Amino acid sequence: MLKKFYKIIIVPYTLILLYLMFLGMGRSQYEDNQITVEPILSTLEFIHNTIGWKDVVIIVLGNIIMFMPFGFLGWVFPQLKDLKMLLYVFVSSIVIVEALQYFTRMGIFEVDDIILNTFGVYLGWLLCRLVEKKFIRLVL
Repeated sequence: MLKKFYKIIIVPYTLILLYLMFLGMGRSQYEDNQITVEPILSTLEFIHNTIGWKDVVIIVLGNIIMFMPFGFLGWVFPQLKDLKMLLYVFVSSIVIVEALQYFTRMGIFEVDDIILNTFGVYLGWLLCRLVEKKFIRLVL
């Protein structure tokens, strides 16, 4: 039952997420291409320089939580049940999306986003394994 629901919802979810990454939340095109390649340091600097914790939660935790559903992709593509393959496919895909943000100037190519998004996929993969073990009847 959960697998059927997931198969229906993952495509629109992905499209909404792509919309948010390129056009949503008041985005506009930058004048110059933007890139942040300092892993972790730029996120720590963002947290330190941000006045409101709401912004920190939305940006940092959002970059993790919003990508957790992709940890369940093994339900649609059985070869992605393997964590190594899932992470390989996901990292390849998110690097392409980040590059598109850079080249279209509709976002910033950020290494931290890749790290946080990938961590979200990993947590989603762990959650998927837990759901499959504990709630096997609901999954089928």
